[in-house]
Amino acid sequence: MLRKAVLPAAGLGTRLLTATKEMPKEMLPIFSRGAGGSLVLKPMLQAIFEQLYDAGFREFCFIVGRGKRAI
Repeated sequence: MLRKAVLPAAGLGTRLLTATKEMPKEMLPIFSRGAGGSLVLKPMLQAIFEQLYDAGFREFCFIVGRGKRAI
């Protein structure tokens, strides 16, 4: 069974430039289902991490570039 996930979070996000001028693309807020099925805003990377954790992954490797301090 796979237990390790690699999450690429590098790059400048130039194709999303108006949105990524202030924060990295991985930290952009998205709507996700919270407890009880309600919609909540959370960073994209957090939503992906939670889904992978729920699927049984327990080891994570984040690939980040220089200057990605918000992650």
